Amino acid sequence: MLRRVADALYWMSRYIERAENNARILDVNIQLLLDFENQNEAAVRRHWEPIINSLEDRELFFSIHPEATAETVVDFVSFEKKNPNSIYSCIGRARENARTVRELVSSEMWEQINSLYLYLGSERSRSVFAGSGYEFFKSIVDASQLFQGITDATMNHGEGWDFLQVGKYTERADRTSRILDVKYHLLLPTGEKVGGNVDVVQWLAVLKSCSAMEAYRKLYVGQVAPWMVAEFLITNDTFPRSIRFCVNRLDLALHRISGISHTHYGNEAERLSGRLSSDLAYSTIADIFSFGLHQYLDRIQSRLVEVSKAMLKTYCDWMEEEGKMHYPLKSPAEA
Repeated sequence: MLRRVADALYWMSRYIERAENNARILDVNIQLLLDFENQNEAAVRRHWEPIINSLEDRELFFSIHPEATAETVVDFVSFEKKNPNSIYSCIGRARENARTVRELVSSEMWEQINSLYLYLGSERSRSVFAGSGYEFFKSIVDASQLFQGITDATMNHGEGWDFLQVGKYTERADRTSRILDVKYHLLLPTGEKVGGNVDVVQWLAVLKSCSAMEAYRKLYVGQVAPWMVAEFLITNDTFPRSIRFCVNRLDLALHRISGISHTHYGNEAERLSGRLSSDLAYSTIADIFSFGLHQYLDRIQSRLVEVSKAMLKTYCDWMEEEGKMHYPLKSPAEA
């Protein structure tokens, strides 16, 4: 497979997953605010600023908006063209990458991503957004999931499909870690006890952000505790949005691409992904909290970046000069 093709498929998949996760985060936080209508302005800022921090777009955001409010944050993450990680920008970049590899993606895949892009740029999307944020964000999530289903059903499950899986699961693992980190490190209100009413509502919001609440409740009946939520979203090996599940699938896809046995590695990306997969398999939630949940999640994010860089350097013709990685023009530095 040509390196430019592998690169385009990888980034197309990451951008679509990123757009979906942004929609999930915004929707859940808007719904969460409805439970705390009497919050003062300082509390509202504490609610929305962590979202910008988690996306690592703080500097850009405050160069455009003077303060973080529901309106400014939602618009910035949804429609802001200057923001390369907004939902609109992500779908636009995913579409551009899909356009360059039309010979590999199915016509149904192209029609779906093109329709979503045109919808986001239309007055209809703005009208739906103004009328109901819930309906708008649900339409983004549904469109992304439809694209994933169409991809699985209409594209050959060969090398190109594996690069899509690498992109999808790299992005998903990263976003799950950021959702958890925002809650644990920044969102707990001052003076609110762990396990209090507000705390439980917010941890439920974390689960909803990952579409994990029903799966979690089937495993932990009637209990919502920080360590249980963290354990489920980090170490569970059967839930498709847990970090461990995503890293396992990422590692398998890399080995399918190279043809190397899963018990060995043929390049640096496979070595790094295999090591991360193994570490997650043998980590306990007690180990994680002893190390520090924020520090652990931060390390997970760094290791995912290392895997991504190694994969792109191996398969997508990245160059390293004087210790600095050079990204293709159409792909932003990793978040």
